[in-house]
Amino acid sequence: MEQGGFGSDSGTPPGPIDKSKVLDVKPLRCLVPVFPTPNGMTSTNPQPSPFVCVPPSGPFPPGVSPFYPFLSPNDSGRSAENQEGFGFGTPISPVPLNSFRTPTANGDAGPRRPGRPRSAANGLATDDDDSQHSDQFGSGYSNDVEDTSTGKKRGRPRKSRLSQSDNAAAHPLEVDMDPLLNQLLASFKLAEVDQVKKADGDKELAGRILLVYDLFRRRMTQIEERRGETPGAARRPDLKGANLLMTRGARTNQTKRIGNVPGVEVGDIFFFRMELCLVGLHAPSMAGIDYMSVRLTGDEEPIAVSIVSSGGYDDEGDDGEVLIYTGQGGVQRRDGQMFDQKLERGNLALEKSVHRRNEVRVIRGVVDVQNGGRGKVYIYDGLYRVQDSWAEKSKLGNCSIFRYKLLRVPGQPEAFTLWKSLQQWRDGTATRVGVILPDLTSGAESQPVCLVNDVDDEKGPAYFTYIPSLKYSKPFMKSNPSMGCQCLGGCQPGGSCSCVQKNGGYLPFNSIGVLMSYKTLVHECGSACSCPPNCRNRTTQAGPKVRVEVFKTKNRGWGLRSWDPIRGGGFVCEYAGEVIDESRVGEFGNDGDDDYIFDATRMYEPLEATRDYNDESKKAPYPLVISAKKGGNVARFMNHSCSPNVYWQLVVREINNETYYHVAFFAIRHIPPMQELTFDYGMVPPDKADRRRKKCLCGSLNCRGYFY
Repeated sequence: MEQGGFGSDSGTPPGPIDKSKVLDVKPLRCLVPVFPTPNGMTSTNPQPSPFVCVPPSGPFPPGVSPFYPFLSPNDSGRSAENQEGFGFGTPISPVPLNSFRTPTANGDAGPRRPGRPRSAANGLATDDDDSQHSDQFGSGYSNDVEDTSTGKKRGRPRKSRLSQSDNAAAHPLEVDMDPLLNQLLASFKLAEVDQVKKADGDKELAGRILLVYDLFRRRMTQIEERRGETPGAARRPDLKGANLLMTRGARTNQTKRIGNVPGVEVGDIFFFRMELCLVGLHAPSMAGIDYMSVRLTGDEEPIAVSIVSSGGYDDEGDDGEVLIYTGQGGVQRRDGQMFDQKLERGNLALEKSVHRRNEVRVIRGVVDVQNGGRGKVYIYDGLYRVQDSWAEKSKLGNCSIFRYKLLRVPGQPEAFTLWKSLQQWRDGTATRVGVILPDLTSGAESQPVCLVNDVDDEKGPAYFTYIPSLKYSKPFMKSNPSMGCQCLGGCQPGGSCSCVQKNGGYLPFNSIGVLMSYKTLVHECGSACSCPPNCRNRTTQAGPKVRVEVFKTKNRGWGLRSWDPIRGGGFVCEYAGEVIDESRVGEFGNDGDDDYIFDATRMYEPLEATRDYNDESKKAPYPLVISAKKGGNVARFMNHSCSPNVYWQLVVREINNETYYHVAFFAIRHIPPMQELTFDYGMVPPDKADRRRKKCLCGSLNCRGYFY
């Protein structure tokens, strides 16, 4: 190193440098400003003088030279009027030191600072991709997240440092979600959840929280689609929605506990890990093992309270009663490095549960087939006990992993075993008991609808003709003709076609047929539109997307249920039949039998979820009456319930001056397989109430005792 440069005249003694000493070297950005020394004044003999300063760009007094990076080769060409000493004749143009980088051969500004990898811009994270769940509420009970792969804790992610102008450019259509969330929380009475209910909830509260979360998440997804994908931005409405709900205190069962969670039943399903956090079923959003500390004798020790098994590790448990669970961490790291798993945190808690014999909640994740294999469906499989544990070598390499054997507690309802049976029925490897007809539709629908009776000897409902769609004798007329869209590739989110504009500028459905927000009317593409049959805005025209069966109930005649899980907002089916005049309603049902009438002129109990977010009116009666007495589809078998899981939505298709109204059914909330599908039949005018009232047998907590 040369003995020149900065500080070479500071009196440093000549000779070799002692490199063992630690030098106090300051960065350039901390340099003290240099002031010129006027004539007749030295640093050792200072004289009083006025305070002066030299601009970085000059002019410079005698004896003072410009220095890098303010050195300019063209200084000699300045005009003489700016060569006066010590004043501020020239505007100062300061240049920050950290804006200069060492130039490279290719003009690169140098290596970038390593950062956190970005999440997928669009797509559902599965349990195998737990690293993508990087919201600030990584754990349901703290701001730290225990990473399943490393066992380390990750803190709250840093916010973006974009300036206001940068942020405006990146998000040109930024929408404030607070008013929407405030409206939903107020509608469902979740603006202020009682502290006792937050700690220990019930089924009614857990259902409201999950419903608000799903409605809010769907609406955010719809808005994000309209805005379009921003390059480099992670679109995760599932994380953002849960984050905002937790911030507002809309959650329950925060108290960790051993055993079942109030409000969650065995067999319930979830499509997002954050839903498990909101209802307290499993607190961590990423880690597969949740545990708590208990003090029984002496020191505290951890015990497991719940686990998630969804394919991220080499678990074994296809029989549905025994689960061989693999510990977390070590060999399962994504970067390819292999380490032995450590007996700590969740692994230690499961080990302790072997000796404590406490019950552990088990959530199993299966592939979401209806979503094209992207994402998981999480099934609450009930309570297990950890019977044994051991260490073994991993199949992926010479690393040690922990294995735990869990046995299901007997006497619980079917959950995962039911899913396995349904898969066997689809594959034909097992026979469905009680099947009367393998396909009630005779091929009219894209999927067969079997007729099943495993209750008594009845051979089927009264004869009717199966028709998959609605029949009009004459359409409703409108004064202004409606032109169809010209979307040859299908209507797109944020598009400007007439069909999208009729829906307020949004596409009402997502790519898998989920209704994104409830409205008074949903406008679908009609026969005059140029879009293909698989257009997203033709969701209700393709028939049921889930496989359903008509079955004999114990006390309510024939009913309808699905073999497949149905998401909240998922399309079930249309009500098919014959459109009749309202005056003919009295002709049906006088014999005491089922009248198979859908009457949109009735008043329906308002479901707050159906309020449009543009303050549209509540659901009002429409002059549409459908009779499925002689001909109809599977919708005619849906029974009434005072607490339904299905809701009807009016869908309109326009062709020139003609308007065709249709009634489509969508799931209010997530519906597990083999749960009966029901909707509210509505209320009739008081003058007709006594004549048409029937006893209700729905058995719900909110049962009115009668229906029409």
